[in-house]
Amino acid sequence: METSLLFFSQRNMWESKEKTFFKLMPGSAKEEASKEAKIRAKEKRNRLSLLLQKSEFHEEPQARRSAHLTGVTRVCPEEAIRWGESFDKLLSHKDGLETFTRFLKTEFSEENIEFWMACEDFKKSKDPQQMILKAKAIYEKFIQNDAPQEVNLDFHTKELIVKSITQPTLHSFDAAQSRVYQLMEQDSYTRFLKSDIYSDLVEGRPQRPTNLRRRSRSFTYNEFQDVKSDVAIWF
Repeated sequence: METSLLFFSQRNMWESKEKTFFKLMPGSAKEEASKEAKIRAKEKRNRLSLLLQKSEFHEEPQARRSAHLTGVTRVCPEEAIRWGESFDKLLSHKDGLETFTRFLKTEFSEENIEFWMACEDFKKSKDPQQMILKAKAIYEKFIQNDAPQEVNLDFHTKELIVKSITQPTLHSFDAAQSRVYQLMEQDSYTRFLKSDIYSDLVEGRPQRPTNLRRRSRSFTYNEFQDVKSDVAIWF
């Protein structure tokens, strides 16, 4: 609030000084000076607007900023310990899945879990048209060469998907999903259990903020829930 009053007070002061200055100048010089003054005034307003925005950001409640940075749900240590018993127990728990996804983002490999979740949702499809649309979306976002979120699959597994993509079944992505699951279980899951994110949960310590990169545009589990049986959505 104080910053806003300062902004308008300084702006009025500058405008008053400039008007007095222009009254004392001849015509041609006044026109040229007027252009320069407008440019300076615009720059000043931009700087003050930026200052105002920064001030409002710092006034944001500390608790809200901390929650935004950590993006963590409250998990009891006993539950976190159970996640360490098997990869399946981790993924079968909602908070475990969210925590593991957050960990993968720190490793820039969240496409693996997003693909796995998309496959889980795909297998729940009941309408044939919707199944085709979802299969096409999964293929274009995760499977095809140079896909935005391409997952690491061997040539044979990709070929199986290509052959069935025009007439997909609920099992079209089973081999690929199994392959990605194994990669996460043998590689990412092992590192997750050694990470600060997991150890903080097990020890009951407050979660630390994590530096997450901006996510690239990709289809995630929640977005697949909103798929309509309208071909125009994907083309």
